[in-house]
Amino acid sequence: MFTNKEIIETAMRQSAYDANCEPGDFCRQENIITVSKPSPMARKYLELPHACNLISYGNNIVATVSEEYRDIVSDYIERFSVEHCFETPNMHVLNDAFLKHGYKVCFMAEYFLPDMNILRELSCPFETRILEKDDLKDLYVASWSNALSFNRPELDVLGAGAYDNGRLIGLAACSADCDTMWQIGVDVLPEYRRMGIASALTSRLALEIIKRDRVPFYCCAWSNLKSARNAVKSGLRPSWVEMTVKNACFVDKMNGVE
Repeated sequence: MFTNKEIIETAMRQSAYDANCEPGDFCRQENIITVSKPSPMARKYLELPHACNLISYGNNIVATVSEEYRDIVSDYIERFSVEHCFETPNMHVLNDAFLKHGYKVCFMAEYFLPDMNILRELSCPFETRILEKDDLKDLYVASWSNALSFNRPELDVLGAGAYDNGRLIGLAACSADCDTMWQIGVDVLPEYRRMGIASALTSRLALEIIKRDRVPFYCCAWSNLKSARNAVKSGLRPSWVEMTVKNACFVDKMNGVE
């Protein structure tokens, strides 16, 4: 079993791989800028190098950037307080500066880690089962699009399912996004929501991940209150935030703009 100290240290170590910095940089009071580089230890879904990615564990900002954008990012993170750098209206300053170079602010996310003083298996009104990798292979359908990684199914390694008379009605699953941390996603069929199924599956899967000597983590947009509430109810706590700048064509495509 992990301690809370070991969990946050594991997360910071992973973020350091992702951001080409040292784990201790996230504990400093001053902001840090590093040059973004590919790393075999980075989370597998990251497309490195970044034009710009801001990471904060609450103390400061570690910005990992392409060298040509160092001045833009330095001016921005020194102009505004840490928390305001991750929200509007200040975010528009960064977006406008990058727009001139063909980039836009894209992803904004909050990440959760287990609190070992709180995490426990929650009860579920339906039968639950632990699912191994082979059990997941036939579940890549729209109902489980948050739980499973459709773009990288080879990374999905473990799940927890809820069943009503043999029918799968809820699924939490995790992807082995890096060597030490597995990311949890969860879905529940609409007619079975608000029954405590999501939190029961999330908490059980988090404990199963820990049994396998990995740290579970959970991610959602700040505005996704249902997901954030599930994380908190499941025994997870907000731990760090990120904001990523991507190519404008990539952003426009996500927005359905030709």
